[in-house]
Amino acid sequence: MIQIQCEALLFDMDGVLINSTPAVARVWARWAIERGLNPEEVVARAHGRPSLTTVKEYLPDADHDAENREVERREIADLEGVVPLPGALDLLSSLPEDRWTIVTSCTRALAEVRIRAAGLPLPKKLVTSNDITNGKPHPDPYLKGAFKLGFSPADCVVLEDVPAGVRSGKTAGAKVIAFTTTVESAVLRRSGADWVLQSCADITLAAPAEPTRRLSPHHLRSDDKKLTLSLHLPG
Repeated sequence: MIQIQCEALLFDMDGVLINSTPAVARVWARWAIERGLNPEEVVARAHGRPSLTTVKEYLPDADHDAENREVERREIADLEGVVPLPGALDLLSSLPEDRWTIVTSCTRALAEVRIRAAGLPLPKKLVTSNDITNGKPHPDPYLKGAFKLGFSPADCVVLEDVPAGVRSGKTAGAKVIAFTTTVESAVLRRSGADWVLQSCADITLAAPAEPTRRLSPHHLRSDDKKLTLSLHLPG
């Protein structure tokens, strides 16, 4: 076990807090088959990125907005097997509500449906694909998440499960914890993950540490305390 400190946690959603993999695979496989594409390849590429990115990549000449709306409609309708991952609810419940948020490549409508279906709390400062221009692996999503909470990205820890998300967190300047829920440990490490764990169940909140200050000039607080996290490393 090791201990690390940070100001806030920025969680990816699918594959980190929620298991939606079966639903994602069903929707994208069906979409790919209907359009004469390789379903296995499309499913692998779609995970962890905005759906619009995948649509544009495979159908460059299509009506991208219409295709994206259809994918979203199907994903919202397919909630079978959408459940919280181990330790997710316990970890979120232990954190101060102003010290964490979710940064997802889903649209806001889809994110809210999945969060509620999994029985997880809905963060007040949720970041979705509707809030950014350049999705993961660009740094924009995690930059947005950190500043929404009022902290520097360098003082935050990102929690991810795929290479695109890991790279997004690292290029934003954050430390990254990666979970082996979707890809192998070696792949996550090659992408730049600082620590690789199995799930949120491997993280516990310890006692807060020294006082810190926020970045926001409109809301400086001298009484904020860093979070101390215990990471239970595999092996």
